[in-house]
Amino acid sequence: MNDTSNLIKTANLLLDISSLLMVSGANTNRANLSIDRFASVLNCKAYSLISHKTIIMTLTDEETNESCTRVQNIPPYVIDFSIISAISKASWNAITENWSIDQIIAEIERIKQLKRYPRLLILVAVSLAGAGFCNIFNGDYLNMMMAFISTFLGLFVFQQTNKLKYNLYIRLFLGSFIASVTASFGILYNIGTNPQTALATSILFLVPGVALINSFHDLLENNVLNGMVRFTTGLMTVLAMAIGLFLAMYLFQLN
Repeated sequence: MNDTSNLIKTANLLLDISSLLMVSGANTNRANLSIDRFASVLNCKAYSLISHKTIIMTLTDEETNESCTRVQNIPPYVIDFSIISAISKASWNAITENWSIDQIIAEIERIKQLKRYPRLLILVAVSLAGAGFCNIFNGDYLNMMMAFISTFLGLFVFQQTNKLKYNLYIRLFLGSFIASVTASFGILYNIGTNPQTALATSILFLVPGVALINSFHDLLENNVLNGMVRFTTGLMTVLAMAIGLFLAMYLFQLN
């Protein structure tokens, strides 16, 4: 680091990396570890305060003791474990190969451009998973078909409302409601031997596994604030799912 502008450039880079990690579903400790690795390569010490929506970082040059503090908002979360894995791998490569800041910036830009799976493939794969859960709970092939269709339509609505910038919990409610209504037809017309299994498994694609797992991990690592926020987010997600399921069952008068 030769001047303040380089220090600010480094701070902005590390903020961008930590924001990308959090958006992709990393727990707080993993984000801090990756930032520490990159900072060590650039002869800096990073001190971060990561909340659910904001990152505050103070960066100190180990040679000059010059420091700067930057703040960045975290955009809406889009879970992508491939990005988390790629950044973790890049942080180790940066240490072993002694990367410059320009090399790190180039690698982070490359990671940002990684292609996600096609939308249709995600819809089909998640729907097959829903059908598989239905089979685990003693559903026959007709029940599995209903679970597949219900999950497909529910996830499709969830994705469409995301494109339209709907509130997260409204999206969850609509996805749960559409999936539950579709599966309810299986019970109404007695499709298959256990039509209730299709209803029970049609909304499992909305279960907030990442939020709940990360909440407990953060709590165990003494990141209490993030742990509580993520746990609350998980509970709100479950509530939105339950309301959609309840409304569908109420409309069809299902026990």
